[in-house]
This record gives sequence, C-alpha cells and structure tokens, in this order.
Amino acid sequence: MRRMRSPRRPRIWFEILLIGVSYWIYSLVRNAVPEQKAEALRNADWIWHVQRSMGLGFEEAVNHAVNSVTWLVVAMNYYYATLHFIVTIAVLVWLYRRHPGRYAASRLILFATTAVALLGYYLYPLAPPRLMRGGNFIDTVMVHETWGSMASGNFKAVSNQYAAMPSMHIGWSLWCGLTILALAKAPWAKILGMLYPAVTLIVIVATANHFWLDAVGGMACLAFGFAVSYAWYRALPHQLPRWVEDDRPRRRRWLRRPGTPGTRGAHKPAAQPARKGRTVPSGEAAPTGEAARTGGASRMTPATRSSPSIKRGPPPRSAPSSQTAP
Repeated sequence: MRRMRSPRRPRIWFEILLIGVSYWIYSLVRNAVPEQKAEALRNADWIWHVQRSMGLGFEEAVNHAVNSVTWLVVAMNYYYATLHFIVTIAVLVWLYRRHPGRYAASRLILFATTAVALLGYYLYPLAPPRLMRGGNFIDTVMVHETWGSMASGNFKAVSNQYAAMPSMHIGWSLWCGLTILALAKAPWAKILGMLYPAVTLIVIVATANHFWLDAVGGMACLAFGFAVSYAWYRALPHQLPRWVEDDRPRRRRWLRRPGTPGTRGAHKPAAQPARKGRTVPSGEAAPTGEAARTGGASRMTPATRSSPSIKRGPPPRSAPSSQTAP
C-alpha cells in the first residue's frame, strides 16, 4: 500500500488506455442517466427564480448581448465545443513530460472530479437555460448553425440534454488553471492559466448552456477531487517531487560477443594490466626513452645488459672524512 501511494513515473500506454476507457465510461454513464425532462425543467425554473431573487440573474442579458455580435458568438460556440478537451489533454501531456512525479496525483483529482459529477447528473437533472419553458434564452448553436454544443443539432440523439449540473466545463478548466498556476514558471503561463476558467465561465453563460450556479457545482466537484488526491498521497500535487525514479524493470539486452563488429554498445576488451617490470636494484639506472616504452629493463638488449659501463651492486661508500668541524 505504501508503494501504491508513493509517486511513480507514469507509463505512456497505460495512461492513454486509462484516459480513453475512462472518458468512454463517463460518456456512457452520463448519457444513460434517464433524462427526466419534467423534473429537469422544474429544477431549471427553481434555479432561475433563486438567481433572480438574489439579483444575479444576468445570464439572459449576457446571452442576448453576445448573440448580437456574430463573429463573437460563433467563436464562443467553437470554444465551448473544442477547448474543453484540447486544453485538458494538453495539460495532462505537459504534466507527463515535465512533472512526472506530480502527474498521478493531478490525474486523480481530475478523475475524482468527473466521477462525482456523474452522481450529480443522476441525482439532480437540470435543463440548460436554452431549453427552459417560456424562457427568452437563445440557443446560439442552432441560430448560427455552428457545430458546438453536444446537446444541440445532430448530437441531441446521443447526448443527455438535461445534465447541466454540475458544469464540467468549469470543473476541468479550473483544474487546468490551478495546475498551471501552481507548477508553471513563466508569469505569462500563470496568467493564461487563470484566464482560462474565467473565459470559460463567460462562454458557458453566453451560449446559454449553463447557469452560473452550475459553475459553482463544478467547483464543488473539483474541491472533492482535491480532497481525494490529498487523502491518498497525503500532499497536494505541487508538494510532491517533480522527478521520480523509474521503477520499471530494465529490459534485457541481447548483446553479441564483445568486440564483434556491428554490435551497438559492444564492450571493449578489458585493458591488460600493466606488467610489473623487474625491480631496478639500487645503483642501476632506470630505463628511459625507448626502453621505458617497450617494457623497461626487461626489454633491454643483451649487449646493453652485459655492458661493463653499468655497475651492478650497491654504490661504494665514501670514506669517512678526516677533517673535523671547526
């Protein structure tokens, strides 16, 4: 258990498979939840009434204002449809490459956030503002005929239209923003990280896909995800080491015989230990020049060894001096 709770280096194929299967299960469960249209519409009416009684029912005004600027509302439609996935995957890849020791803890936050959101879809069906009865909200995707919301156009048949609470656009975008804020070094990256969830909030309101209270629900789910990750790793992701050792067993390498041509990384034959030359007796000149390079005294020619000019044996002792010190 201690090993499982310790940060480990992620494995690329396992992560790709895990993310793919997890999103497939998320989509399957989310769309399998009964739509419960009547209850979802009642809940939407109640939330809209609560927000207006608080003086915070600004979604309709924002929706109409943005819809009057065609290029802006079309850009928001594509923003809503694409960046939700692109930015989240990009942050996961960045964590995998640059912060492998913190990747698993951050991924657990995202997975726990998404899992508890599924429970919210089941227990509290909610219609988005654009589907409210008698409402003046504009479905910007339908009006401008852009490919956008999964709950509009041709995607209605394969997506649960009454799963607006909580908003995972806010849950995921805030996860991305906080992760970048905590781990990125460049100031511009930190600024973009915090702007991303703020812009996402404007987009989900302007396109009439969520109430702002749906965003609060997404934040609550993210807080739950952080709690789960902290309970498991006993630290927040930015408190964990950035780099960890790879605990995978090394692959067996099949090498040819040492020195075989064409073998990558073939071992060179070990250098032969230096031969111990004959100990030069006291009084014998040490080999120099070519003799030293070819093995010292043991490589000298017979003529040289038999030369009378080389005196063998200890040097003669000098006779004691007869002078006395003054």
